[in-house]
Amino acid sequence: MRSSLGAMSETIRRSVFFWSLVISTGLPGWAQQPKLPPPPATRRDDVKEVVQGVEITDPYRWLEDQDSKETRAWIDAQNRYTHAILDSWPGREALQRRLTELMKIESIGPPQERNGRYFYAKRLPDQDLFVSYVKKGPEGKEEVLIDPHPLSPDHTTSAAISEISQDGTLVAWGIRRGGEDEVTLKFRNVDTLRDLPDELPKARYFGGALKPDKSGFYYARMNAEGPRVYYHTLGTDSAKDTEIFGKGYGLDKIIDVALSDGGRYLVITVEHGAAADQTEIYYQDVAAHGPIKSVVNDVPARFFGEVGGDRLYLHTNWKAPKGRILAVDLMNPAREHWQEVVPECGSAIESLTLAGGKVLVNYLENASSRLKVFDEAGKYLRDVSLPSLGSAVVVARWSSGEAFYGFSSFVTPLAIYRYEMASGKQDLWARVKVPIDSNQFEVKQVWYESKDKTRVPMFLVHRKGLKLDGASPALLTGYGGFNISETPSFSAAAALWVEEGGVYAEPSLRGGGEFGEAWHRAGMLGNKQNVFDDFIAAAEWLIQNRYTSPAKLAIEGTSNGGLLVGAALTQRPDLFRAVVCGYPLLDMLRYQKFLVARFWVSEYGSADNPEQFKYLYAYSPYHHVQPGKKYPAVILFSGDADTRVAPLHARKMTALLQASTWTDGLVLLRYETKAGHSGGLPVTKQIEEQTDVLGFLLWQLNVSFTSPGRSASVADLAPPSLSGSTSFVGLQG
Repeated sequence: MRSSLGAMSETIRRSVFFWSLVISTGLPGWAQQPKLPPPPATRRDDVKEVVQGVEITDPYRWLEDQDSKETRAWIDAQNRYTHAILDSWPGREALQRRLTELMKIESIGPPQERNGRYFYAKRLPDQDLFVSYVKKGPEGKEEVLIDPHPLSPDHTTSAAISEISQDGTLVAWGIRRGGEDEVTLKFRNVDTLRDLPDELPKARYFGGALKPDKSGFYYARMNAEGPRVYYHTLGTDSAKDTEIFGKGYGLDKIIDVALSDGGRYLVITVEHGAAADQTEIYYQDVAAHGPIKSVVNDVPARFFGEVGGDRLYLHTNWKAPKGRILAVDLMNPAREHWQEVVPECGSAIESLTLAGGKVLVNYLENASSRLKVFDEAGKYLRDVSLPSLGSAVVVARWSSGEAFYGFSSFVTPLAIYRYEMASGKQDLWARVKVPIDSNQFEVKQVWYESKDKTRVPMFLVHRKGLKLDGASPALLTGYGGFNISETPSFSAAAALWVEEGGVYAEPSLRGGGEFGEAWHRAGMLGNKQNVFDDFIAAAEWLIQNRYTSPAKLAIEGTSNGGLLVGAALTQRPDLFRAVVCGYPLLDMLRYQKFLVARFWVSEYGSADNPEQFKYLYAYSPYHHVQPGKKYPAVILFSGDADTRVAPLHARKMTALLQASTWTDGLVLLRYETKAGHSGGLPVTKQIEEQTDVLGFLLWQLNVSFTSPGRSASVADLAPPSLSGSTSFVGLQG
């Protein structure tokens, strides 16, 4: 689940893990394999309990204990079973070679400028992990700042810059083990490349900011009792850090902290759950040693703010479901003095960025980005000229005259542009090459009716001149939750799926933010079934319009998208041939009891509430698997290091499906002991994973192999992350 802590984090997610899996290059002979052996036997318990007056059977609750010897033995047996099947497939080596061509390439992310220095992350073709670099000036020499490769022999420990001092001489950087959300924070002198003695212990951090004079560091961290804001004086023991905000907030809240450009104002944001359907904003005049004051804490709406000068600009849906921008004078912040600088219009506002003394607003027009520049009073100045319909992510500062934005679409790989705020002039800053030709692709947006007659848009990507005979393999993916917008984004692997004759389909499901808060609320809490209906209707539309057929249709989703495909699997198994379900939520009656799931109760509800129990129980995938039912082939993936969505969901669902599925059904679990929700695997390990999961899809859809790879044409590849680095973690599923 993507971060609600900023526009960049919100754009990054988009099921990045799986998008790089999908290449339609079948391997001959797979469909003719002999009957497969049965999966490992799994002990079944007769665990029964009464929840809200309903008797619930949970035969695999013992698999919730991740560290028990029995569970560990079960995981090992499942991995042996999965790899015994996947490793024996013919053509595996050719598939892995092609994936290596696509993934072992140079990747780069947008830079952050501080005092004439440019900080960014880049990975070279022969490297496993992103390395942080700094340049002194746009044309300066590239210098390595942080190289994570020596931190672990297997390259499962990554590192990234989290915060940069305003003079560009000090960075806070995080060390992440595997895919855990938790990081350890350290501080590095940019000139000497040496770390300070200071270290903040491994924890879940939400935000942080270095003071301009580098004397201290503000940060927000989750504790056992809830989130808190601290101040760390550099050069002192972090155990003695001062708590300055957060007392009384529980584990269902998220607190973010940031300093204004220039360091005068500290801004604290309290989010009521990961979807932030209500937020509180506080500020402190640090320069004047003033008290922490409230801007808003009593309105059931979403507010996110950035400071420009002495004004706090608020992106909010208060009295504006599609969003508007308000300005608050921090010298006189009473609500009656707030000013509307950018009013609500027909398109939803995705994000707000302050840049060069101006207000840059990212709108969504039918799920595609459109950037508009306003002056500080809200006067429209110009549109930013984007290459085409697609997704844009902006990196900028109030005091800097330049901004950087990354842009990509389904057929336009990510390119990073430098934009001059005063003139509107822009030029290309960086892009990456990969051997693939996307000129043959066609992108269209169609509209279809969901079960309740709501019109839902869907992007389709396929080869030009596609024959609509129902014979094409199709991959349908979606998310539908947490106000997250699914916008066009490039993937070389998805492009190859299309190049080989496949159809890639991405609907803008309710629950997302593509059309504002009303669209989000239509897919949350008691309306969650609308999301599943939208997804199922998309599959039916593809079949009815002969883009594909049930025998050629696969679905994929991760995290909240894993819940989506789990519900589609159990509600309409007849529509699909193969299902890929990653890092999923599946037991919706117990999900809120584990890890950080309290953050999601405002989005899903909780079985502890009698009324919410009713609709959760009505769709909870784990509770709707029927013995003897003919289900599609399923592969689930998760890992020990997922500290966001508890991997127990994937373990329990695997056991239940294996015990319940029809005679010829196939249910596999691919389980990493060093992987988690936030990635963290080296590229070589990612290639192994993707070979396994992609091979599963190709086998099940019986796609003919046409080419092990292409090198004649070269296009550009979007890097795995639009930011190129990880700041503080997001907390949606």
